[in-house]
Amino acid sequence: MDRLVRHALIDRLLHWLTAACVLILLATAFLPIVGLDFAWVTIHWVTGLVLAVSVAAHILRALLVKPLGSMWIGGRDLRDAVHVAKWSLRRDERPPPLPGKFSLAQKAIHFLFSVVVLTTIVTGFLMLVKVDTPWWERDPYWLGEDTWGVIYVLHDLAALLLVTMVMLHVYFALRPEKLFFTRSMIVGWITRAEHTAHHDAERWRPEPEP
Repeated sequence: MDRLVRHALIDRLLHWLTAACVLILLATAFLPIVGLDFAWVTIHWVTGLVLAVSVAAHILRALLVKPLGSMWIGGRDLRDAVHVAKWSLRRDERPPPLPGKFSLAQKAIHFLFSVVVLTTIVTGFLMLVKVDTPWWERDPYWLGEDTWGVIYVLHDLAALLLVTMVMLHVYFALRPEKLFFTRSMIVGWITRAEHTAHHDAERWRPEPEP
C-alpha cells in the first residue's frame, strides 16, 4: 500500500474510533440522567481507556510521522482571518484567500477538541480510583473532598462542552458545501476540482510524506 494512502487510512481510522468513543461516553454519561437505566459504569470507563489509547496514538503520529505545523495556528492564519473579516464587512473587495490543507476554523476546532477531550481523559483517569477494576479496588478517599469536587466539575464541564461541540461538528459536516470534507473522511480522497476550489495549491500540495 502506498505510504500516503496508508497514512490517510490510519488517520481516518483514528478519527472514527475517537468519534465512536466520544459518542459512547456521552451516551453512557447522560442517558442515565434522563431515566434510561442500564449498567453504564463499566461501559463508560472501558470506553474511556480506548479513547485514551486512540488519542495517545494520534499524538504520537503528530510528533513522529506528520508535520508538526500542519495543525498549528500561525501568523498567516490570523492574517487570513482578518482578511475574511474585512471582506465580510465589505471593507476589502479582494476575495478571501484559500487555506492550505486546513482552514483556521478547522485548526481552531481541533485545538478546542484537544483541550476538552484531554481534560475528560485526565479527570476520568483520576476518577477511576473510585471505581472497582480488574487492577485495583476502589478508593474514594484517595483525594480530599475539595479536590474531588474540582475534578468532577472539570469532567462534567468538559462533557457538556463536548455535547455542544459534537453537535456543531455534525452540523457543519452535513452542510451541502462541506459534504466533500465528510466524504473524504470516509473514502480518503477529494477530487482535483474540489482541491482547486477550496485549497491553495501553493500551501497544500498533496504528495507522499517523507
